[in-house]
Amino acid sequence: MFREQLAQLINKEPDMCVCGEADNIRDAFELVQSASADIVIVDLTLKGSNGLELIKDLKARRVSVPVLVLSMHDELLYAERVLRAGARGYITKHETSNEVMAAIRKVLSGEIYLGARMATRALESFSARPRAQNGVSHLTDRELEIFELIGHGRTTREISSRLHLGMSTVDTYRARIKTKLNLENASQLAHEAIRWVSAGQKAPV
Repeated sequence: MFREQLAQLINKEPDMCVCGEADNIRDAFELVQSASADIVIVDLTLKGSNGLELIKDLKARRVSVPVLVLSMHDELLYAERVLRAGARGYITKHETSNEVMAAIRKVLSGEIYLGARMATRALESFSARPRAQNGVSHLTDRELEIFELIGHGRTTREISSRLHLGMSTVDTYRARIKTKLNLENASQLAHEAIRWVSAGQKAPV
């Protein structure tokens, strides 16, 4: 439904049209290669692996189409991650349609788009001492993806199947997450993950 609404918004522009849609990484990658798109708009929540993996795949295979991430996730946690992965902008679904179109046009023009909060943080980082990472912000991209799935009630077997990882590999990630978040056992891990997801996936700042 959201993709349909976004497509309608874009197609109303006299100089733009949507050349394809996909809900998973494999179809999206094939579409980007075949459609000669000028920009790719990616949600972090896709079937299978998340949109962050798609961005990394496009960069690794030297696909030069600029990527704008449009997602519900908190920009203070994800914006820097997607830019490191190769995206050119990040905007949340809470923004107005006018702001979404402004972000699309800015990325199309070769610039980087960030929301006001993230732009402010980026400027502050130039004048302040680096702060030590803590909490969920300290997790790697894959650890964060698994932490989120745990928060949605997924078992190790389900996470293994969804991300195409061995169960022992998932257990290793779970152990790393517990260590980084100072959690003692699986029960505490599940509780913290559920609490974080329920709170809107906001990282401590």
